[in-house]
Amino acid sequence: YILMEEKAKILIVDDEPRNLDFFDVMLDKLGFEVERAENGVIALEMVSQFKPDLILLDNVMPKLSGWQVTRLLKQDPAYSQFKDTSIIMFSAMDDVRDKIEGFELGVDDYIRKPFNFSEVIARIRAVLKNREINRQNLVKERKFDQIESFSESVLYFLNQLREPLEQILSKSDPDISMDESAADFCSFVSSEAEKAIVSLDEFKEEISRLTENEIESGKNGNFLKELDQRIHKHFIKPDDSDGE
Repeated sequence: YILMEEKAKILIVDDEPRNLDFFDVMLDKLGFEVERAENGVIALEMVSQFKPDLILLDNVMPKLSGWQVTRLLKQDPAYSQFKDTSIIMFSAMDDVRDKIEGFELGVDDYIRKPFNFSEVIARIRAVLKNREINRQNLVKERKFDQIESFSESVLYFLNQLREPLEQILSKSDPDISMDESAADFCSFVSSEAEKAIVSLDEFKEEISRLTENEIESGKNGNFLKELDQRIHKHFIKPDDSDGE
């Protein structure tokens, strides 16, 4: 077997010592970090301590069945931080309703005893792969949410800047009663305010496009780097970057 690239943490829960011993040895050889529990009560304690990526969970056990353990992990607020823990359920029963109940509770896979170890490993790898894909997608979603929130804040700030510039522009037209120096100053202020408004509007459009492209592409781009380039383009002169 090929060793896992990352050492995933697996909790084995079974009331049969030979199954515990077998999986403990075999999974450890394959590069997994393994802990074990012989009943549901101990399993819940180990989940809190070990924080596994995956639980191999026998259904029929004393004290707490596999279904009861799954229901607690997936639905009880006391275990809310572990509700996304992946679970592969083992059962000697092959009842369709039994399987449906397990999937409805949130079990990731269901394997009937007696099992083939090669099949179990294949399913373990598949579940862990799906878990990693889901984790990466969640990270991306959070990043895109942050980008969208940040963009909205920047756009709001730019709109707040635009309002006083519009007021300056509307009140800076030279008056015939002004002397030449005052008129020139008003013309200069009006021209600069107009340029600033144009730069703000262009910058707003570019931020909107950057945000839209980043989210639609679904890739981790260089949003902040490109945003910084746009800021320099519109608001920072070459000499300003030298601190002069």
